[in-house]
Amino acid sequence: MELDELKDQLKNKLSTDHTIRSQSDIALLLTKKTNSIIAKLKRNLWIEIISAIVFILSFGFIGVSSQDDSLRIYFSVFSILGLAFLYLLFYLLRKTKQLSLSSLPVKSNLQLIVNIIREFTKRYFQFTMALIPICFIFAFLLGYPEPVRIPSLDKVANEIFSEKWKIISFLLAYMVLLSVGIYYFTKWYLRKQYGKYVEQLQVCIEELGEE
Repeated sequence: MELDELKDQLKNKLSTDHTIRSQSDIALLLTKKTNSIIAKLKRNLWIEIISAIVFILSFGFIGVSSQDDSLRIYFSVFSILGLAFLYLLFYLLRKTKQLSLSSLPVKSNLQLIVNIIREFTKRYFQFTMALIPICFIFAFLLGYPEPVRIPSLDKVANEIFSEKWKIISFLLAYMVLLSVGIYYFTKWYLRKQYGKYVEQLQVCIEELGEE
């Protein structure tokens, strides 16, 4: 009987605990929570920025130093695309910082951040998937007129792909498998980097709306 009474007391305490807290206490807790989430988003954006810089420098170096014209053009073009993506990342980071420090109501700021990150991840995914066929076609157009010849590999390739349909089948299968792999990897990556934090911010927005 004493155990039942103790359970009832604990239940009553938990159910009334939120009423003991003042509105300012709840707002402070939510502010700390949102600041932590936004800090993680900024950290991940910096990871993206550093990775993009390494990508641009690596591709730019190959583009400048390569003796092969097709490789030089290929890597130079994608290093330029990397610069455009880097600019977008810096813009997103700056916008997130501005909104997190803005004098607008907290709920409005959070909703703007959520909308911007969602739009960014949507375009990020679309751009990544669009790059797959573009990279294949671009590489084919550059490599077909002046293919790089490696005698040992050419010999093996001629034995395995002795007929044209085998080459086409291999290329199609390769493109499909690569596309599927990149699709699921990109989905996972974007959720890990941004998606789960956007969901947490959305929960905070809903909690603020209840106050």
